[in-house]
Amino acid sequence: MDKLIELGYWGMLLSAFLAGSIIPANSELVMSALLALGLSPWKLIIFATIGNLLGGVSCYYMGYLGKMKWVYKYMKVKPEKVEKVHHFLEGKGAWLAFFVFLPFVGDIMIVVFGLMRSNILIVTIAMAIGKLLKYIVWMYITVGVIDLFK
Repeated sequence: MDKLIELGYWGMLLSAFLAGSIIPANSELVMSALLALGLSPWKLIIFATIGNLLGGVSCYYMGYLGKMKWVYKYMKVKPEKVEKVHHFLEGKGAWLAFFVFLPFVGDIMIVVFGLMRSNILIVTIAMAIGKLLKYIVWMYITVGVIDLFK
């Protein structure tokens, strides 16, 4: 994580990309550390959102390509859970991609959107809005905590 912090905004982008993909990472901690170092909050939000969105799109295409072996192996998800999420999302629409920022189910949701061949434009817009709002909320929480200790 120290290397990501040393990279500043680009470390934020990389951290967020990894967190949005199948690789476990915690972009929120990187953002908090960079905010504490005085980097621009809004610039961090932009880099984080772009990185996290690109990571999410990589998960969408993993599902789209049907690479379920990768999903089971790298995401450590059981086929039953994928089926459960698929059943839940069926017929509800691509706008539910707004919620892919949620822990534990978000990554699986975006893979299932790919499997279902959901409209990539709607999925990407909904996902971007959700991820952007997540980082805005996180930034305000972090800045509030930092201000308590000044």
